[in-house]
Amino acid sequence: MPKLSAKGTTKTMPYDVAEQLRTPEEMAAYLDAWLDEAPDDAAGIARALGDIARAKGMTQVAKDAGLSRESLYKALSADGNPSFATVLKVARALGVKLHAEAA
Repeated sequence: MPKLSAKGTTKTMPYDVAEQLRTPEEMAAYLDAWLDEAPDDAAGIARALGDIARAKGMTQVAKDAGLSRESLYKALSADGNPSFATVLKVARALGVKLHAEAA
C-alpha cells in the first residue's frame, strides 16, 4: 500500500505485470489479450512473452526453450525482434499454445 509523505502526496511504486501472473491460466489469458487486442504489435506480443517468462523464471524458461538466458532476454526485450522459431520455442517452454481461428 502506498504511504503518504509529510506533504500528503502519494508515493508511486513501479508496476511489474510479471508479479501478477501467478497461474498458467492467468499467463495464457494475458497472452491471449495481447493477441486479440494488438495482433499487429509484434514487439508488444514479444514483451508479453517476456513478462510471462519473467513470471515463470527466465533461467528455467531459457533452459526449457534451448536458449541462453541472455539471448532470451534480448529476444523478448522492447528492442528485440525474435524469430518465429524463437517465439514457438518460448511458447512451448512457457506451456502456452498459440492457436488460429477464422477472422
